[in-house]
Amino acid sequence: MQVSVESTGALERRMTVTVPEETVAQEVDKRLKSMASRVRVDGFRPGKVPFSVVRGKYAGQIRSEVIGDMMQTSFYEAIQEQGLKPAGVPTVEPTLVEPGQGLQFDAVFEVMPEVKLASMDKVKLENPVVEVTDADIDETIENIRKQRKDYGDVDRACEEGDRVYCDFKGLIDGEVFDGGEAKDFPLDLGAKRMIAGFEEGIVGAKAGEERSLNLSFPESYHAETLAGKEVVFEIKVNKVQGPKLPEIDEEFVKAMGIEGGVDAMRKEIRQNMEREVAQSIENRVKQQVMDNLLEKNSVDTPTALIEQESKNLAQQMAANLQQQGVDLSQMNVDDGMYKEQAERRVKLGLLLSEVVSQQDIKASDEDVRAYVEEMAAPYQKPQEVIDYYYADKKRLAEAESMVIERKIVDWVIDQAKITDKKMSVTELMQSAQAE
Repeated sequence: MQVSVESTGALERRMTVTVPEETVAQEVDKRLKSMASRVRVDGFRPGKVPFSVVRGKYAGQIRSEVIGDMMQTSFYEAIQEQGLKPAGVPTVEPTLVEPGQGLQFDAVFEVMPEVKLASMDKVKLENPVVEVTDADIDETIENIRKQRKDYGDVDRACEEGDRVYCDFKGLIDGEVFDGGEAKDFPLDLGAKRMIAGFEEGIVGAKAGEERSLNLSFPESYHAETLAGKEVVFEIKVNKVQGPKLPEIDEEFVKAMGIEGGVDAMRKEIRQNMEREVAQSIENRVKQQVMDNLLEKNSVDTPTALIEQESKNLAQQMAANLQQQGVDLSQMNVDDGMYKEQAERRVKLGLLLSEVVSQQDIKASDEDVRAYVEEMAAPYQKPQEVIDYYYADKKRLAEAESMVIERKIVDWVIDQAKITDKKMSVTELMQSAQAE
């Protein structure tokens, strides 16, 4: 077998492989002889068909099979011989396959890039320093109260935060449009469920009061027949209800599934917040580390890997949408939408792999166990979560990957310059949401 390799781009290679006719012919004969004892040909008893007849009848078919198999096996033998690491599936084009002339084919493919890691000693990282205070716990409890609020009738003008029950008609050019009429419709003022001006136009009304609002549907409204249209809403407020927050008492605590009273609830809320804060800080620092790895290191990224990752991301999105009941025929989930994200992920994957290789980073069984136990700790039955991870090798491999990722982050932190930044819990969470 003869092999020649030509560089046709930064990562693209064209490899020409030539297999002599003798090698091809020997394999063809070998397979023909193997099948001669079991083929059936009219006029001959099974196993007694002359080899010349078998050759004449099946040589073309067998040669085609041999050519296909040899292109595959010789390609992998050739890349091993040349010390090449392909990225993605090669494009193979046979250039010589005729009997008597041997086999020759061209394979075009990308190779994995050579990654050279830059020094991380000038990297600057910001480490959030966050304390969970009593005020944070009070705010959390207040938010829980609002989530569990009830409503009761009030004899006053309605205001934002109230729930009103109203009848309304929406008229365009004097006619009620399809879906534009409702009776005793419940509406939480401030929830922004209706078009701009609707809820605001009701604020200040009392039960029994009628109002007429001149509004417009937004140009981007989901129903094309209504988009941009002027509309008159005739509204009658039937009932006004104000919010009633639950008292912070034993009943409130038990409703949250906590035993031990208000003090036990506050302790559990603090523990949960501290875990969430720690996770947010870890994610924030990790994001900075990953951004710096990408910024400090230049990597030629194989197009084949980017295309594959784009396809994976599109398939994941399609699967998520289907689970949510979305009709994919009405959506355009295209691989190209994820190209930028895919390129970042591929580059980062190449860099992380190089760090792991250079620094000989491994995740021991003890490391993985500790990580899984950490993930299980917030649950009511941690052992069930631990068993869930250890029941599936794929899930355990994901845990192992997270441990290795943490060690890579630690490796960068050990070299970087760290600056502490005091933040409140609210600032940290808002920053995490924004990112």
